[in-house]
Amino acid sequence: MRDLVLWLARELVENKDAVKVDALERDRSSVYELTVAPDDLGRVIGRGGKTAKALRTVLDFAARRDGKRAVLDILD
Repeated sequence: MRDLVLWLARELVENKDAVKVDALERDRSSVYELTVAPDDLGRVIGRGGKTAKALRTVLDFAARRDGKRAVLDILD
């Protein structure tokens, strides 16, 4: 899952080296914290949050396929 979030985020931003994903494991879920360069934050969030919502949907679907729950937090 971490690799999926990392790949998707790197495809969206211009500064690919600044993309960082930390995974925190909880009881039945995983929290993925995405950090990007300040200039690329708008690209990851998108207009009205549409890109962020799409990222969360893809991650949620991939996690549910494995019988887990995943949450994406975009840090600024």
